[in-house]
Amino acid sequence: MNDTMVTTALTLPGYKVVRNLGVVRGITVRSRSIVGNFFGGLQSLFGGNITIYTTLCEQARVDTYGLMCRHGRQLGANAIISMRYDATDLMAGLTEVLCYGTAVVVEPSSE
Repeated sequence: MNDTMVTTALTLPGYKVVRNLGVVRGITVRSRSIVGNFFGGLQSLFGGNITIYTTLCEQARVDTYGLMCRHGRQLGANAIISMRYDATDLMAGLTEVLCYGTAVVVEPSSE
C-alpha cells in the first residue's frame, strides 16, 4: 500500500471497495522535554512559528500514520479510506496523537 491509496475521502476515485476490513489505527503519546519546553518558551517570546513544537507534532503524525498503514497491511488491506488525525491532551505536557481510518481492499473500477 502506498500513500496514493490512503485518503480522507469516503471513496478512492477509480477504484471500488470489494471488502471492508474495519478500523485501523496508529497511536503515540508524546511529551515535551525540559529542553524542548525551554527553547519553545524562548521562541514564543518572539512570536511566529514555534519550530520545536512544529517538529514534534509533525513527527508524531508521521509515526502514527506509519503505524496505521502497518496495521492495515497486517489485515490485508491495499487501501485506507476516511483517514483522520486526532489529538488529546492527557495531562500537562502529555499528548496522545491518533491516526485512524477504514482498511479496505479495492480493485480498479470498470466504470
